[in-house]
Parts: sequence; structure tokens; C-alpha cells
Amino acid sequence: MQASRARLFKEYKEVQREKSADPDIQLVCDDSNIFKWTALIKGPSETPFEGGVFQLAFAVPEQYPLQPPQVRFLTKIFHPNVHFKTGEICLDILKNAWSPAWTLQSVCRAIIALMAHPEPDSPLNCDSGNLLRSGDIRGYQSMAKMYTRLAAMPKKG
Repeated sequence: MQASRARLFKEYKEVQREKSADPDIQLVCDDSNIFKWTALIKGPSETPFEGGVFQLAFAVPEQYPLQPPQVRFLTKIFHPNVHFKTGEICLDILKNAWSPAWTLQSVCRAIIALMAHPEPDSPLNCDSGNLLRSGDIRGYQSMAKMYTRLAAMPKKG
């Protein structure tokens, strides 16, 4: 557990130092628990998520970095690899392809990449996956845009 605390503290210092280096990701550590983090990520440009800001919750295990963090979307998102109700994310690096070389920041980068390049063949959201698998890109994009507007964009007025 001491090693995981040291590693997380190192990542925390890096995040503080590089805040302006990656404007698409804002990682924040819980004040009272270094194993709990949240992130705000910007939807990638030229995707239905563009203009949205999505909140992620990280639960970091005591065996980190030997085990991956549990990450889920707190913001509703219409995406084939994200469970609509729980926010669970289907991403190989969070499961069997994890490596201790990954950091919380690089996990956020991978999630942003997944948002831009969905994998409809391993869906957690079957409705979204089915739209893409059947070739209804327009239907998928309009649903994803609608949920981005509803859940991930600041309310005007």
C-alpha cells in the first residue's frame, strides 16, 4: 500500500505541474483520500461529444499500479463501450491489457481516444452498438449529440 501511495503522490505532483499542458483533462484528487480521484475530460473534436465536458470517477486499488483503477463515467454518455446506467467503461487497458506504465492521466487520454473511436463489437450499451454495427452512423451520432447536449454541456441562462 505504501508503494501505491507514493506512486499516486508522484502522479498528483505531475498533474499539478502540468495543468496547462493538457487542457482536455482536469484530474483532481479527493482531499481526504488519495485513492479517490475525479476527472473532467473534454469531448474530442469532430465527434458527437465535441463541446461536452464529461466527469469520470476513479477508484484506485491499494495494489495500484499493479492493478488498474476502476473508472466510470458520472456524466451520462451514449457510447457503445460505456454502460448507460452505471457509467462502466469497456476498455482493454482497464481490464486485461493493464500495465503499471499507465498513469491516471494516460487512462484519461485512452478514454478520450475511445470516445472518438468506439468499438461496437464489444458493447456495454447495446442500443448504441447496434446502431453502429447496422451502419446507422447518423442515428448513433444524433443520439450521442443529444445526450451530450443534455448531460455534458453547461446550461445557458
